[in-house]
Amino acid sequence: MSVEQAAVQRADFDQVMVPNYAPAAFIPVRGAGSRVWDQSGRELIDFAGGIAVNVLGHAHPALVGALTEQANKLWHVSNVFTNEPALRLAHKLVNATFAERAFFCNSGAEANEAAFKLARRVAFDRFGSEKYEIIAALNSFHGRTLFTVNVGGQSKYSDGFGPKITGITHVPYNDLAALKAAISDKTCAVVLEPIQGEGGVLPAEQAYLQGARDLCDAHDALLVFDEVQTGMGRSGHLFAYMHYGVVPDILTSAKSLGGGFPIAAMLTTEALAKHLVVGTHGTTYGGNPLACAVAEAVIDVVNTPEVLGGVKTKHHKFKARLEQIGEKYGLFTQVRGLGLLIGCVLNDAWKGKAKDIFNAAEQEGLMILQAGPDVIRFAPSLVVEDADIDEGLDRFERAAAKLTQA
Repeated sequence: MSVEQAAVQRADFDQVMVPNYAPAAFIPVRGAGSRVWDQSGRELIDFAGGIAVNVLGHAHPALVGALTEQANKLWHVSNVFTNEPALRLAHKLVNATFAERAFFCNSGAEANEAAFKLARRVAFDRFGSEKYEIIAALNSFHGRTLFTVNVGGQSKYSDGFGPKITGITHVPYNDLAALKAAISDKTCAVVLEPIQGEGGVLPAEQAYLQGARDLCDAHDALLVFDEVQTGMGRSGHLFAYMHYGVVPDILTSAKSLGGGFPIAAMLTTEALAKHLVVGTHGTTYGGNPLACAVAEAVIDVVNTPEVLGGVKTKHHKFKARLEQIGEKYGLFTQVRGLGLLIGCVLNDAWKGKAKDIFNAAEQEGLMILQAGPDVIRFAPSLVVEDADIDEGLDRFERAAAKLTQA
């Protein structure tokens, strides 16, 4: 019997997979728009978006069409060559942003790895070997490679893997005084998420990001924005830096960039990009024609006034209803975030119980997310229909009612 014909169930995960995940008890098998069906045919509404990935929902016709067309042309050639989809996508990203150069890879961690390596290489070339220190924020998240997990400000992810990478300092998020005290002429980069995603859907303050920009300029350091979670329209702008009007030197994107197809990008200026000469960095699959063709379709759909304006409208719809639910059932004290990256901050009585709310929502046919143990996170499709928002939040309210009445 072939693998394609073999019947598999959730129990198979525990038999054949490395146990670094704890997936839900059901297996999704099909999606359309903001709806998902599992093996039993049960329908769920998806407000999780594959952790802010499925920016256009499931099986969007523009993405299916782009992938199908490219699948019949060219799958892979490696970076010994270039390819047309990669060049078209790079042009569109450059034309739409501050950037002048793009580097493609496969995941947010790889994009951040490239960004951090570029920052250290630029500093090395310009100022010498002593300028290599990186400042990041506590509770930040930048990926799971050894470098990126050390830059991320959560020791629970970086402990237990041998000696830490040196030259990395963490300061409290949104604390400009702490950043000013930490930065020096040995600092090569300050790395920030415009909205901390895994750290609790916590937006940066305007003065904080502008102050970080000014401090970097004063100390010949580069400002790196990790927009893996906030990029590709999720904030209501193509990238969140546009909301703040603070321009980084390097920006990373992944997750929504491919709408579900694995792809990531590091964007930067020509002056900085030239420090990564031939042989200094690379990736086998980066710039893959399939991935780039899909990402090109994503940006064509997302980077329009209709979709970006719709994100802001849908944000207000979500926020108003969530605030009503929070007040009625006493689950959370604050609804925060930008666009369709929304966090509900649990109150003292429910702190540490985000997983319980996640499970209750699933029982009502709703897929949501956590952002740590104290925040419920919503990251739906940017084109989620109003009817699905209403129905999904009805299901969320039913889950809240059952939890608080138990």
